[in-house]
Amino acid sequence: MSDAYLWVKWIHVLSSTLLFGTGLGTAFHLYATHLRGDVAAIASAARNTTLADWLFIATSGIVQPVSGVILIRTAGYGYLESWLAVTYVLYVIAAACWIRVVALQYRVRALAEAAVADASPLPPEYFSAMRLWFILGWPAFIALVLIFALMVVKPVLW
Repeated sequence: MSDAYLWVKWIHVLSSTLLFGTGLGTAFHLYATHLRGDVAAIASAARNTTLADWLFIATSGIVQPVSGVILIRTAGYGYLESWLAVTYVLYVIAAACWIRVVALQYRVRALAEAAVADASPLPPEYFSAMRLWFILGWPAFIALVLIFALMVVKPVLW
């Protein structure tokens, strides 16, 4: 393996770690804050979670396919090998869930900030948004775990 390949591989692994770790960490932070019910803390956690999503997940989400294509080409894999084809589908699922989750985080933040400003309880819409946010986190999480497994094992699936 060339030095360039190993550097790209390092970037790919690092960005996948940032994507997965930030996603898991911010999801835990927002959900744990939600469970405590402190409206001001929820507004703050939603604000920080959304910021972290843009700083770390969005940038890593771009680096992943770019570095992945370089690695596929350099290592000599076929772009449509079965394990790669499945990773593409899983990545699209994770990305689609993430896009909706970020929109929900903006809504949760706005609802929490409005409740703080009005000194009122969180509205039912907040709880609906958080329920959907929680539900959508699972397919994204599972998809990324499966992608990690496929990247390491590289099984022939068909």
